[in-house]
Amino acid sequence: MSNVETDASALRCGALAEGGRPADAPRVDVLSAREVPLGGPRAMRVRRTLPQRARTLIGAWCFADHYGPHQVAASGGMNVPPHPHTGLQTASWLFSGEIEHRDTLGTHTLVRPGELNLMTGGYGIAHSEVSTPDTTVLHGVQLWVALPEEHRDTARDFQHHVPERTRVEGAGLRVFLGSLAGRTSPVRTFTPLLGAEIVIEPRATLTLTVDPAFEHGLLVDSGDIRLLGTVLRPAELGYVPPGADTLTTVNETDAPARALLLGGPPFGEEIVMWWNFIGRGHEDIVRARAEWEASSDRFGVIEDFPGGRLPAPALPNAVIAPRRNPPSH
Repeated sequence: MSNVETDASALRCGALAEGGRPADAPRVDVLSAREVPLGGPRAMRVRRTLPQRARTLIGAWCFADHYGPHQVAASGGMNVPPHPHTGLQTASWLFSGEIEHRDTLGTHTLVRPGELNLMTGGYGIAHSEVSTPDTTVLHGVQLWVALPEEHRDTARDFQHHVPERTRVEGAGLRVFLGSLAGRTSPVRTFTPLLGAEIVIEPRATLTLTVDPAFEHGLLVDSGDIRLLGTVLRPAELGYVPPGADTLTTVNETDAPARALLLGGPPFGEEIVMWWNFIGRGHEDIVRARAEWEASSDRFGVIEDFPGGRLPAPALPNAVIAPRRNPPSH
């Protein structure tokens, strides 16, 4: 997915809920989403929870767009023409609908619910994302992972994985990256990561053993979920700093509640994020944009896409500053 904003301001909303939080439980930061159009003011709208002004990353997870459920007949669905990426991986995860993916590796495949598609941009790749004609309801999440300095110019790559559904007391899990509840994804990443879909039964409590070296984020898709005593509502993301070795969640509703659990060790490097590029300094971004606009070999060509490419927006009239997280409390 492309970040098509021309004015990419970010802000941190939400509050810290103290009521019902155990005295020894880690503090949970509640990050609220901001709504942005995907491709223009009349396009499908998405809820963006990362990055925010006060939190750029959770582990190496650096971008989260949460969208739907959209009635495609009304919203027009997803139609993102070929666009570039550098210095990152994109992880596509759907709850309903289908998206046709093409990239400059020659990959032409469908993104389907419960199936991970992980694309590595590295030095440079381009791809397109279009919801299929048969899709009536489109609903999912698009995530980015920042690549560490030693791997940020790695070769482009694409991996597909269908995780099995794991049954635990009170919930069902699909672990698409990393390890959780005895399941380990075979998908290769460049830093330790956790990514899992969790569906909690009505009024059920779920306690998961997690790596205390990781920071975690729980992105709620449906239902009200109490995380370590703090209630998270749909489209909110709860951040837990390193140190927790278990995470307890409670479904506060009479219907199944669904969320994505993301995690990883704190990403210690400063990064520069602009449009669809991640670098380490302003000049990295200027160079990548110029090469995309010049149709250089860095990003390749999608031969069979029925339409033009997405042009890069104008650069800001200022040096793009590096971003890093505040110290964990």
